[in-house]
Amino acid sequence: MKSIYDVRIEDLGRWVAEAMAMAVMEGDSAVRQYWVRVRSNWLSLVVVTMLTVVALTEFRSPFLPLGLWLAAVLAILSVNVASVVKSREEKRAESETLAQDGVNPALIAGVQAGLVALDTPVFILDQNASMLFENAAAERAFGSLPVGSHISGRLRSPGLLDVIRETIATGKPNQVEHSERLPSERVFVVRIAPAAVPPSSGAPFYILSFRDISELRRIDRMRSDFVANASHELRTPLASLRGFIETLQGPAKGDPKAQERFLGIMLDQATRMSRLVDDLMSLSRLELRANIAPDQKVDLVPLLGHVRDSLLPLAGELGIDINLHMPDDKVEVTGDRDELVQVFQNLIENACKYGQEGKVVDVTLRAEQEKPVEVSVVDKGPGIPAEHVPRLTERFYRVSVADSRSKKGTGLGLAIVKHILTRHRARLIIRSELDVGTDFTVRF
Repeated sequence: MKSIYDVRIEDLGRWVAEAMAMAVMEGDSAVRQYWVRVRSNWLSLVVVTMLTVVALTEFRSPFLPLGLWLAAVLAILSVNVASVVKSREEKRAESETLAQDGVNPALIAGVQAGLVALDTPVFILDQNASMLFENAAAERAFGSLPVGSHISGRLRSPGLLDVIRETIATGKPNQVEHSERLPSERVFVVRIAPAAVPPSSGAPFYILSFRDISELRRIDRMRSDFVANASHELRTPLASLRGFIETLQGPAKGDPKAQERFLGIMLDQATRMSRLVDDLMSLSRLELRANIAPDQKVDLVPLLGHVRDSLLPLAGELGIDINLHMPDDKVEVTGDRDELVQVFQNLIENACKYGQEGKVVDVTLRAEQEKPVEVSVVDKGPGIPAEHVPRLTERFYRVSVADSRSKKGTGLGLAIVKHILTRHRARLIIRSELDVGTDFTVRF
């Protein structure tokens, strides 16, 4: 018959064996975790064991000390194992919450590093089409957008927003052509696609990229416009030249006076064609650089003086006085000097030609504190009817075709002025009143 001591020692061994079997059933990783906890809490286990040895020497029965020792060991290990399990559960819960609610910041940071250096605009969007990141090129092209703001706060094209919503809903890449009108016309091929990330890494996010094809479109349009406009405008002088050449070869073959008169007309027509081609080429070059703002500083005081001096011979022929009204100090603006000379030369020359009846052209430079710099060119001519004013900067638009051609105009001067000022981020303001005069103001 077994003693109480024997039974209880057997029971204690069975309990230890069952605990070890449970650990084995949990797998090698659980055993490793128990062993790690034993090593990390060795001091506590040694102290408990020493106290148990002391208790064994004092008690006649070893059951109570051994039972207390086993309870203490299990308590130490169970507390640490529980903390490990809790930590695992918390991490798993965080991962599940991240997958449901937000994008993993670590993934975003990794993608950002590759997008920062790109010279094409790129946005990162979440499932709600809210902006998580924009690179420097996107900020330059579309302006700064606060993180977390909806992309429609910066891009309001319905077609583009529909494509973004479709990709977020279906998970399939899409692309669309998008145009921006201000500050200058730009055309982009916009592509949106989901980023390739593991499902367990958080909520999906999307890459919205813009490829600028503005220059390609401008070249195509420039080529077609040049052909159409040149063929239309060159048809009349070419027909005149052909007619005069045929006349010189035929009826006027032996008429020196007719030959001299016809050759003078032919020279005028050839000169007109040359001016027309020069203006068309100038306009085409400006269109190619329309979205590149100049970065030089130009003093307008000597520039306007230079333009006035270059037009004095023309003003003398027409009987016009060009009066400059300038401040004493220098007035600097950001711009391209040659292009600004072309702007004011065109405006003052037009004022002299079409405002000839007023006998005076006033050029005024205004530079006041906290106000934009303005240059006004005012004539005292017959004025322009109100219905024509909005269309004056269109190519080949003329208020009077006969009057324009008699004054050797090509119909492209104000179109060139508009394109130069668009590149300079400046405005052309036109005011005119019949029988009073016309005011062309450039506002920087």
